Amino acid sequence: MKFEEKHDSYGTSIRKGQPDIGEKPQANGKSVANGEAEVCRKPEANGKQSVSGKSLKMYTWKDIQRHNQETDMWLVIDRKVYNVTSWAHKHPGGPRVLSHYAGEDATDAFRAMHLDLDVVRLYIKPLLIGELAPGEPSQERNKNSQLVEDFQELRRLLEAKNMFKANLGFFFLHLAQILALEALAWLILWNFGSCWTVTLLISFLLTISQAQSSFLQHDIGHQSLFKKSKWNHLMHKFVMCHLKGLSTNWWNYRHSQHHVKPNIYPKDPDVDMGPLFLLGELQPVKYGKKKIKYINYEKQHLYFYMVALPFHMPIYFNLQSMQVMYLGRYWADIAWVSSFYIRYFITFGPFYGVFGTVLLIYFVKLLESPWIAYVTQMSHIPMKMSQEENQDWLTTQVVATCNIEQSFFNDWFTGHLNFQIEHHLFPTMPRHNYHKVAPLVRSLCAKYGLQYVNKPMLKAFGDIVRALKKSSALWADAYYKT
Repeated sequence: MKFEEKHDSYGTSIRKGQPDIGEKPQANGKSVANGEAEVCRKPEANGKQSVSGKSLKMYTWKDIQRHNQETDMWLVIDRKVYNVTSWAHKHPGGPRVLSHYAGEDATDAFRAMHLDLDVVRLYIKPLLIGELAPGEPSQERNKNSQLVEDFQELRRLLEAKNMFKANLGFFFLHLAQILALEALAWLILWNFGSCWTVTLLISFLLTISQAQSSFLQHDIGHQSLFKKSKWNHLMHKFVMCHLKGLSTNWWNYRHSQHHVKPNIYPKDPDVDMGPLFLLGELQPVKYGKKKIKYINYEKQHLYFYMVALPFHMPIYFNLQSMQVMYLGRYWADIAWVSSFYIRYFITFGPFYGVFGTVLLIYFVKLLESPWIAYVTQMSHIPMKMSQEENQDWLTTQVVATCNIEQSFFNDWFTGHLNFQIEHHLFPTMPRHNYHKVAPLVRSLCAKYGLQYVNKPMLKAFGDIVRALKKSSALWADAYYKT
């Protein structure tokens, strides 16, 4: 598939000794970064190469794949080999997301998950220990190199077309919607008092505000708003911690793992939901063969309605967020989250008192919970779940996600997460551009025989329960018949 001529990926100059992510090795002993700057390599008799005066050891994929443990992690990024073991605990996305790619090529994941690559290179430069030997492919041999090249060409095309540039007006209006709903709820309460009908009305308004805040924090958490990471991080604190009362560090650690290894058990925390739910095909059979029955898994589709939908946000997410904040001693998050509760006590306390305000907060979260649970689960639970198969970035994301048909309401109701495929392929892309790139992604999937799933929203809702029932049947078959 030919998209167009190749463009420079980032429009940045290449520092000496720091090849660009788009750099391609050439047979003449030099490497050209996106057709621009060159970094000289001089072969030496001992099998090493000198890069800007530094001698780098040559490694084969067999060498690299031995270092795939949490206590011994090597990554390959654009043919460079990095030992990230001692640095992993400093990684802003947490150490586990690095361990998920230990012993693998992480080039496309690295590019997808980071905004300012020049800054990131400063952190990983001291971790460079070598590079792939000249005879080694740029990816593991089980990956389709042409598919990988076509996907990287697509990304360069989208960068050249400014598809990663945010429309600040779009996000400003989204934030204005959230703040206006909260202000309207308070004004109604101030004018009409705290009777039951008013309380239900303002709870409805606050639920919309909270759900839309969830989508906005998701955008900012992926750094798709501002060009500078520090501004995204600050705005993320405001929206996630102050407007929603949840920890940004908790969200970042959890969500990063989900993005790099979606639906891969047990690396994706979103599908490792035992002992309450058994998802996919492997986990139910594993529990069944081991005669594990914490609950009656044959009825787990009913537990989804009774437990997951109402308590996803007020119990599960809130407790996890608090646990991460206090155990990790993330004082900035604690302060910001405290401001959420202080704000509610100041604005609603005079009408409901302390206890009544706490009840209002968690009633709103209870109403928000089914909304967020449906939106986040409908694109993943019905899709393929597996253990690690070490596939390329495009395949990994497409087989684990599906889209929901586009409409104005669907875009608003899901925060544009009805374009989950595009979002997973390009996490830092502003959501208002998903529909523009979807035809190109669909075309690339068709070329390589990858199923690009796009379905109506109500069918997607039903597919969650159907997938849970299918998994429960697998568990029952293994539990009772083996």
